Amino acid sequence: MSEKKRLAAEKAVELVQDGMKVGLGTGSTAYFAIEAIGRLVKDGYKILAVPTSLASEKQARELGIPLATLEEAGTLDITIDGADEVDGNLDLIKGMGGALLREKIVAYSTRVQVIVVDDSKIVSKLGTKFPLPVEVVPFAHARTKTYLEELGCRAELRGGGTPFITDNGNHIYHLHFERGIKDPYELQNKLKEIPGVVETGLFLNMAKKVIVASDPGIWVMERV
Repeated sequence: MSEKKRLAAEKAVELVQDGMKVGLGTGSTAYFAIEAIGRLVKDGYKILAVPTSLASEKQARELGIPLATLEEAGTLDITIDGADEVDGNLDLIKGMGGALLREKIVAYSTRVQVIVVDDSKIVSKLGTKFPLPVEVVPFAHARTKTYLEELGCRAELRGGGTPFITDNGNHIYHLHFERGIKDPYELQNKLKEIPGVVETGLFLNMAKKVIVASDPGIWVMERV
């Protein structure tokens, strides 16, 4: 599985050109992309990168990739990131790596978001293989959970008795939908209306290209 991720990540990095401003995703697949970008920098590419997590920042620094804040970089040319699920519309669930808020902020400031996955992440309906991560503020988060479950899911606090803390100091709830998510766009709107919800792992109408690694080879899905 990791070999598939590496191959797809390296295919995505072929889109990176000298002089680009690049968003660095978070997670096991993005790790391989950052490694490949590090090799480009070593070969002389002038790249300015914006990481989406402290983990990606640490990896990039160790590889000598020049970094900037999003405020310093402005609009990015490309962001390469992974996803937990991808449907036929190129809509995504992201956030199992715990960095969904920063990932979405960076993706929103990117001209071309490229997603790299192996074929196990392709689904007919979002929410069928993975829960939906939702980042919430710690204050009264158990009350927020009540409102989340009113949307027809089972909400599970990530980390349980020792809650996972995001890079932004928040908690994450995993929303489990028994039959998947019927309408991601409607759900997104309802979630954002709940006080205490900071951001959701639904990345809708954002990915421009999805590079998929499978046993037969690599194939590409593109938004028309």
